[in-house]
Amino acid sequence: MAALDPYNAFVNTSSAEVAHAAHGSLSGATLAVKDIFDVQGFITGCGNPVKAAESKPASNNAACVQLLLDQGAQFIGKTQTDELAFSLMGQNDHFPHPINAAAPSRVTGGSSSGSAAAVAGGLADIALGSDTGGSIRAPAAFCGLIGLRTTHGRISKKGAMPLAPSLDTVGWFAKNIDLYQKAGAALLGEDRHQTALTKLFFMPILEQLLLNQQSADAYRAMFTMVRDQFTNLKPASQPTSSLAELYLCFRQIQGAEAWASHGKWISSGDKHLSKGVAERFAYGANVNAHDLAAQQLRRARFIAEFEDILGDDGVLVLPTVPGIAPLSAEPFEQQQIYREQALQLLCLSGLSGLPQITLPLSMVDGAPFAISLIGPRHSDMALIALAKQILHAKAS
Repeated sequence: MAALDPYNAFVNTSSAEVAHAAHGSLSGATLAVKDIFDVQGFITGCGNPVKAAESKPASNNAACVQLLLDQGAQFIGKTQTDELAFSLMGQNDHFPHPINAAAPSRVTGGSSSGSAAAVAGGLADIALGSDTGGSIRAPAAFCGLIGLRTTHGRISKKGAMPLAPSLDTVGWFAKNIDLYQKAGAALLGEDRHQTALTKLFFMPILEQLLLNQQSADAYRAMFTMVRDQFTNLKPASQPTSSLAELYLCFRQIQGAEAWASHGKWISSGDKHLSKGVAERFAYGANVNAHDLAAQQLRRARFIAEFEDILGDDGVLVLPTVPGIAPLSAEPFEQQQIYREQALQLLCLSGLSGLPQITLPLSMVDGAPFAISLIGPRHSDMALIALAKQILHAKAS
């Protein structure tokens, strides 16, 4: 188990030994696990002390944890998460905030905050997380890591706490692309999508969400690195719904599903939810059936349009988030403004269920800055292979 933790990454609730295969593709690699996934002998606390106190140690490993253990990864501890995985900044009021080793004055991002902190700080080689609204992609971008939001439903969520089931996905962090690819093979298997990804699409409206000129300049430089790997570049048509409408669609569906998942428990007594998390659950409780049905129709239309835009061989390039990680000391209200702007970028993959990989190709003001690629459904391993080409070309 992890002993030294200078980055506040871990929330170990047991010293139980967790068995792993003696040999496999991940032999020698250490594994940290976000505290929404069951690990045998450990409590799954989900970032809330009341939830942790009510829980018993898990009797089995979550399916995704077991896949990595079966390939020889060595479990070293459970990591912090924002409360009930319902935040994007990684600042859980109940615990010392995880520290971003790549930019110590800035947030790690969340809700997979401890997992990102553990890998960025060199405490773990691989760390499991989840992504509902951006909880792999934003921390990866903020901490200078590789992160993939997987095709929705491709990796089993058995043994994981649900937040918004139609949006929840399993993901992981690593610094090294070769190790990232090995973990992907263990978790994903082979892609069912077999068409080569040769067309690169861009959508100028997405670049308008970048925070400032520094971010725009860095993004253009990263765009050039990505462009070099494709034979065809073209602008993408815009979906019928605006980015603001898609963000609202995402927010209402996520909120309603989150309340359906946790509302009964939250309503049963004081769960000591922190300010932002409590507000998000309250919002979800008030999404009415009529509005939810309308947003589900909007989502279905967007999925059809987005898949038509990409086709079988297309990839959309976009900023992962609007800029570098916010300062840890920024007021809640300022961080909330950033969060809402970021979610207009992050919601495209979430609503569509398509895979999105984020790559740390740049730095701005001494902090990591990232670019993303969204590919066709079940092109996850192809996106990782493409990321490998881009990163190797950058290093050469």
